[in-house]
Amino acid sequence: MDLDAVRTFVAVVAAGRFQDAAVELSITQQAVSKRIATLEKAVGTRLFTRTARGARLTAEGEAFLPHAHELLTAEARALASVRTGPLRVDVIGRRLCPATLLRGFHEAHPEIAVEVVTLFDTAVAALRNGSIDASFRAVVELPADLDAQWVFDEPIELLCGPRHPLAGSASVTPAELGGHRLWLPGVVPGTEWGAYYAALAAAFGLSIDTTGPNFGTEVVLDEVAKSAEVATLVPTGARLLWPAEYDLRRVRIERPVPVYPHSLVWRRADRHPAVSLLRDHLRPGRGVADAWRPGWAARGVPSAG
Repeated sequence: MDLDAVRTFVAVVAAGRFQDAAVELSITQQAVSKRIATLEKAVGTRLFTRTARGARLTAEGEAFLPHAHELLTAEARALASVRTGPLRVDVIGRRLCPATLLRGFHEAHPEIAVEVVTLFDTAVAALRNGSIDASFRAVVELPADLDAQWVFDEPIELLCGPRHPLAGSASVTPAELGGHRLWLPGVVPGTEWGAYYAALAAAFGLSIDTTGPNFGTEVVLDEVAKSAEVATLVPTGARLLWPAEYDLRRVRIERPVPVYPHSLVWRRADRHPAVSLLRDHLRPGRGVADAWRPGWAARGVPSAG
């Protein structure tokens, strides 16, 4: 079985659209379609139903997904048993701030080969079996064989369309978001970012809607742009692009500032020499003044000042 095709299948499931998966994998959309067609031919059935709004798993695709994860984990273990190659680092998404930090490390140390991967909800398992060397995560709970270093707090802000009641605000408080529908279909239950947004909603009485299929960032931006009721939350460092006519508004959230606490996580027994260099490069800075973060994320975070 073509494991590149399996990897592409998992990326499409996570992204919700062939186009977004192509961006995550740094290949063309045509290449994504070709790989999925190859995989569907190999398994003898359709895995996706393609619609104008994205790609939806068929019943056969749902059944195949856990086995796809197992295939990729087995591949990673096999490679880890014999390779001493590039530093393999997991990020949640290539458009998010940790990927920018990792690019900064590569620019500071061009002599070190870096391989960027996006493992989503399987990163901890990959760290433990040695398939990857490090991962950027918000630390909820770690097994004893892993360690973590807080890196930085990234403020979360409101993103809304021009017709939204808060569109004209320079800033809002978390309490003022109560009663407004915040749509985040990319939040996956059981992940640390799922735990983060659940804690944020509970702390300030917010209505965060994570339901509905995740057809990708572009679909969320499209819905937010035309709606007078729906908004979303985004980290300030997210690299988002949208048509000028959308006229989307980024609104600061203050008093307090909800921040996403990024940490670098690694395996204590990892012997890749570049892990310590990456840790030194990512020396923690100052915390954000008047920040809110879940109680489980407070350890290792310095005071603002």
